[in-house]
Amino acid sequence: MNPAIAFQGRPGAYSDLACRTARPGWATLPCDTFEAAIDAVRSGAASLGMLPCENSLAGRVPDIHALLPRSGLSIVGEHFQRVEHCLLAPHGATLATLKRLHSHPVALGQVRRLVRELGLLPVPQADTAGAAQLVAEWGNPEEGAIASELAAETYGLALLRRNVEDAAHNTTRFYIAAATPQPQDPATPGLMTTFLFDVRNVPAALYKALGGFATNGVNMTKLESYMVNGAFTATEFLCDVEGHPDQPPVARALEELRFFSHNVAILGTYPMASFRRSAPGLPPPSRASLERAG
Repeated sequence: MNPAIAFQGRPGAYSDLACRTARPGWATLPCDTFEAAIDAVRSGAASLGMLPCENSLAGRVPDIHALLPRSGLSIVGEHFQRVEHCLLAPHGATLATLKRLHSHPVALGQVRRLVRELGLLPVPQADTAGAAQLVAEWGNPEEGAIASELAAETYGLALLRRNVEDAAHNTTRFYIAAATPQPQDPATPGLMTTFLFDVRNVPAALYKALGGFATNGVNMTKLESYMVNGAFTATEFLCDVEGHPDQPPVARALEELRFFSHNVAILGTYPMASFRRSAPGLPPPSRASLERAG
């Protein structure tokens, strides 16, 4: 039996595609919510969870910063998935027959040029794969969907156009989570560490807390703030840095951070995705290009 990797969404969703790309040959386990995907990993129904944390167009994914610390899971990897929107429709439909376009609201906002070109009425749905499933069930040549190529294969739809997204850099980053940590040797190059911290409500607390990363030459790749328990005076931060907590520069920076923070919680140390080492500004390879190459 193949190991399973859980994701939030329906079969054919971009998270499903991310699972298949990151872990070829693994079974994918669709879940209705992020909580359900986390529970699947915690219960052993899945070995890993694929949890989106940010998108190059839409920004951060809400709630992940709150769910992960309470989950008891550890981040053991990261994955960058290029979002390649496809125009799908029932077989026999053409660009001329389409009148309505169904997808998640964020996806519809990323294909505005296509909507204007074809004069379509955007119709929001709960998710991209669910929109593809509905269009397949209806079988109406006037209904189209924006979803992945995998969704077209999953629900038996015709692919009328590939790569209809307005921005070619549309990419989602995922945390890969497991029930137990996967320890990394501090001497291993190309590691990332993700952690949460808060700061005392005093002037320049954040400036002082982060100063150790600058003075020790630690590269910080992500810093996001969140309100804690609805209070405007307490802020929590989610941070990604390059390196291992036991490497001297990172250890010194974290030691200084703890002096100014009530709580520092390491969520995981994991190998850096190869996407980070690719040429700056270039999107990761598409699914089609990977298939052609391999």
